[in-house]
This record gives sequence, C-alpha cells and structure tokens, in this order.
Amino acid sequence: MRIAQVAPLYESVPPIAYGATERVVSYLTEALVAAGHDVTLFATGDSRTQAKRVATCERGLWRDASVWDTQCHHVRQLETVAQMADQFDIVHFHGEPMHLPVSRRLPCRHVTTMHGLLLPPDHGPLYAMFSDAPLVSISDDQRTPLPSANWQATIHHGMPPDVLPFNAAGGDYLVFLGRMMPSKRPDLAIEIARRAGLPLKMAAKVHPGEQAYFRDEIEPLLARHGDVVEYLGEVGGEARYAMLANARALLFPVDWPEPFGMVLIEAMSCGTPVIAFRRGAVPEVVDDGVSGLIVDDVNQAVSAVERIGRLDRAGCRRAFERRFTADRMANDYLTVYRRLLEET
Repeated sequence: MRIAQVAPLYESVPPIAYGATERVVSYLTEALVAAGHDVTLFATGDSRTQAKRVATCERGLWRDASVWDTQCHHVRQLETVAQMADQFDIVHFHGEPMHLPVSRRLPCRHVTTMHGLLLPPDHGPLYAMFSDAPLVSISDDQRTPLPSANWQATIHHGMPPDVLPFNAAGGDYLVFLGRMMPSKRPDLAIEIARRAGLPLKMAAKVHPGEQAYFRDEIEPLLARHGDVVEYLGEVGGEARYAMLANARALLFPVDWPEPFGMVLIEAMSCGTPVIAFRRGAVPEVVDDGVSGLIVDDVNQAVSAVERIGRLDRAGCRRAFERRFTADRMANDYLTVYRRLLEET
C-alpha cells in the first residue's frame, strides 16, 4: 500500500524531547515501513525515518527562533501533499484541521487522526460541514463532545516494546513528565509527593504561552519545596527513559479530559506503574490494580503512593505488551485504510 503520513511541523519526527503526536507518527510510520508498505512521511527536515521523507521546513518550528507564524509552513506542507497526492493510495493527516477543504479534493482516500481535545463550539460546526471526513479517535472518551462525527475507529496509541528499558525493581522517587501547563496539574504532583514523603523528579516543557503560569504558580512551589522536588526542565532521549524506568511511580494528576496520555504507556513499557486521576481516557488506558492505580483526588493519590509498591512491575509490562505495541497500532490503522479503499 502507498501511504502518506502528514505530521505537524512543530517538532521533528520523532521529537527531541516533548512531542507526543510526533512520537506517535514516528512509531506508526516505522511500523508500516517494517510491514512492507511504501510510506512517505511529510515532516520537518530534521526528522529521522526509514520512510521517504518530504520536508517543507528545515527543523521543528518550535525550535526555530526565526519562525513566528507557523501556519505559513503548514500551508506550504499541505500544498506539497496535494501536489503529490496521485502517488498515494491514502493520505493520513495528524495535524490541525486546515487540511479538510483540500483533502476533500484529493485524488486518493484520506483519514485524519484527532490527537487533541474536541471543543463543541469549534469542532462541532466544522465537522458538521465536513461530515464526510473520515476520522479516527485515540480514545472512546475523546469522542464524547462530538459523537456524530464520521468516526471510523478508536485506535489507542502504541510504541515499540524495546524503546524503554524494563526495570523490575524501580526506585525511591516519583516522576512527573510532560508539559508544564495548568490542566496537567504539576502543582498537585508536588503536593502528592510532599504529603507522601517521597522525592519528585519533574521533567516538563514550558511553552511560551505558559511561561507566566510557570513563573507565577509553579516556581514558588519549587522554591518552597526544593527539598522534595527536583525540576529538570525538558528532558529527552536516554536520560528521559532512564528517569521513567527508575521511578517508583509516574504521577498523572490531570484535571481535564485527557484524550490519551502517551506518557502512561511509556511508563507501563518500562514496568513503572502510574497513579492517575480518573479523567478523560485514563480508565481506558490504565488497568486499575495492574498497570497503575486510578484515583479521584489528592488524598486518594497520597494513599496510592503507599500502595503502589504492591503492584507487580512485570505485570505492568505485560499489560503494555498486550495492548499498546506499535505493531498493534499499525495493524489497526491498516484495517481502517483497507476499509476506506474498498469504498472507492
């Protein structure tokens, strides 16, 4: 099958550190190539892939100080995809929905994975107009605000089983990984660790739009609780993997409807159980009592820290292998691709 994967241009594929969508696109692209398909990846020039790569910008836009208007680069990418579309059987979009008017007019099939939160005032009218656009959700919960859209499947993310090292023992600290933003509640992660009496390592990216939040809300907590919390900034590569694998547990105290939570399965992959708030897709992703403990508030999270050592880290890893490998994800997408091609 001739498949095009169209990634957002904010980060490279795979990303240097933070960038869940770009990481998923990388895992899917490489799994499709390994399965023998002819794959073209539309991504940044610093992306690394076994597929054919088509770049419309030199590097990840969020890491290029000369870039101000990222939309310009995505429009150029979309035009490049359209010019090449007759070379593909299907084009798979992963970015923001500006491609919808063009995708309707492509000479091949297309599908879009929705990676973010769906907002009824915004996405409702959009997908009412584009009711024919085939969509894939990354969790069933993600669909809740837009149940009538043209959903083809729910496909949970996956990753190769050998990316993170399995650690059967774990360590003596908690970890918070991701993005330093209000809905991820890094402040609650600090409170949970402080009350549980365990050190907390925080590795989180601060985006430009969230610098005021970090300065006003989080930095004072870091200063006040420096004996408990170690803030490491954005961490990538082997250092990130080792920090996750050597932790006792991952804290995931989100207070928004998280569409998936890539870091959850990264933790499971290395045997590190998660303590996660019951929000969004968390109950779909976490096997409560196996790969982690699902809680409803800070008090329950503190209690969960005391109990998390009773979970079998090998069982946590097995839960990952059963449900969240890249090969499983790729096979699920191939099923959608084939069904759409049969409709032509």
